[in-house]
Amino acid sequence: MNRWGQIILVLISILFTVYQKIVNHDNFFTIDFFIFTLIAWLVGRQYDKARYYEKQARSSEDSYKKLIDSLPESVFIHQDNQIVYVNKAAVCMMGASNMEEIIGKSIYDLIDPEYEERIQQRIKQVKKEVQPLSSMEHRMKRIDGIMISMECSSMCIQFGGKESVLSIGKDISMRKEQTERLLQKSEKLAMLGQLAAGIAHEIRNPLTSIKGFIHLMKTNKLDEEYFDIVFSELERIDLIVGEFLVLAKPSVAIFVEQDVKELIKDIVTLINTQSILNNVQIFVEIDSDLPMISCEKNQLKQVFLNLIKNSIEAMPIGGNINVKVKRKDDGQISIVIIDQGIGIPKERMSTLGEPFYTTKEKGTGLGLMTCYKIIESHNGQLTIQSKLNEGTTVEIILPAITQSLLKLELSHT
Repeated sequence: MNRWGQIILVLISILFTVYQKIVNHDNFFTIDFFIFTLIAWLVGRQYDKARYYEKQARSSEDSYKKLIDSLPESVFIHQDNQIVYVNKAAVCMMGASNMEEIIGKSIYDLIDPEYEERIQQRIKQVKKEVQPLSSMEHRMKRIDGIMISMECSSMCIQFGGKESVLSIGKDISMRKEQTERLLQKSEKLAMLGQLAAGIAHEIRNPLTSIKGFIHLMKTNKLDEEYFDIVFSELERIDLIVGEFLVLAKPSVAIFVEQDVKELIKDIVTLINTQSILNNVQIFVEIDSDLPMISCEKNQLKQVFLNLIKNSIEAMPIGGNINVKVKRKDDGQISIVIIDQGIGIPKERMSTLGEPFYTTKEKGTGLGLMTCYKIIESHNGQLTIQSKLNEGTTVEIILPAITQSLLKLELSHT
């Protein structure tokens, strides 16, 4: 620590005393001289200390910034909700060209409004806690407007001599997408596993018939009409196995013209044995003049299968499921699935479609979430109405291929 401030102030005191002696002929060594010199010495000493600590603090802050910049994780420092510093990783994550694009912004300009209240409560909690808060997940808006998922932890620090909040986080958007895909695949496989027993039973029935007719063939007592039955049973097996494989294997979403009536019939055939084993009857009512729809048939089959399966499971003592497919006046098709199940409590209706929120004891909630996303990707709507102990009605509305739309599509091909 240098003492230039102390030396200069003492010299000023001495020079002032010399001036007084020359001009006023006062004594040099007076009580005032000793008092002023002592004060100058003390003030100068405090000034030198302040300069020293300020320099140390500035050096420490520069080292702190260098350390933060070297971290691979994104770091945000904000005071009174205004960002005062970000590191290079944060600049890259936010899609900015330099830190000046971010510094000075309010943190709420970069946060999904849905999480604003949650962030406010977290900042209050950060300022009360000594230890860093555990990580939380929220969504942020990049400079280019793209929304990303971020996982971050926060703590209260001193930065630039002021109380600040430091948040360290990372972009988990890709990880969330991968997790979601894995969970959807897991849900799909679980559903197929439950269907496996029913399908095995369904296949055994025609195999038994075929086996009996083969025994008759050995005795040459088989009429020609029995061959038609054998072929019919074989086609039935082929249909069931084919539908099972279509649902099991992943496929690229390719939208083509489809007849929704055929999709419904295929799914009812596939799940019919499971419904019978659960004492449930499925009644299908389809309008005769339905227009075609543009869809990815495997995805829609997955939706219908999920919803009918949910209806079966909602009727532990059995009952009826009514599937009604009708044409609507505004160029749309309505598919309604009505069950007589236990229904859904009113307070749980708002959470339908959220992952991991389910009314089933061992469910994940991903099946219904997948249904919502598939119907949304088809520019359709999925609505659910339910009354406790009375049943549930699910309606899917899909746009039909009208003549004008068909001509437009053909003109582009």
